[in-house]
Amino acid sequence: MNATYTAITKQEDDWWIGWIEEVPGVNAQERTKEKLMRSLKEILIEALEFNRAEAREAAGGNYTEESLLV
Repeated sequence: MNATYTAITKQEDDWWIGWIEEVPGVNAQERTKEKLMRSLKEILIEALEFNRAEAREAAGGNYTEESLLV
């Protein structure tokens, strides 16, 4: 499944800083904007995988997964 997220980025002195607007806790800091965008993508993927695993574990057994379009 492909989804689009919003990266908020800014340069402060020699650093690029960024956040993913839709997912709290997904942020990074790198020396270049290109590295920042790669880091944000990697961190976002890890966060989504962690959240999925945590939700499945919290549900226990006998659950269903359903797509939700917003």
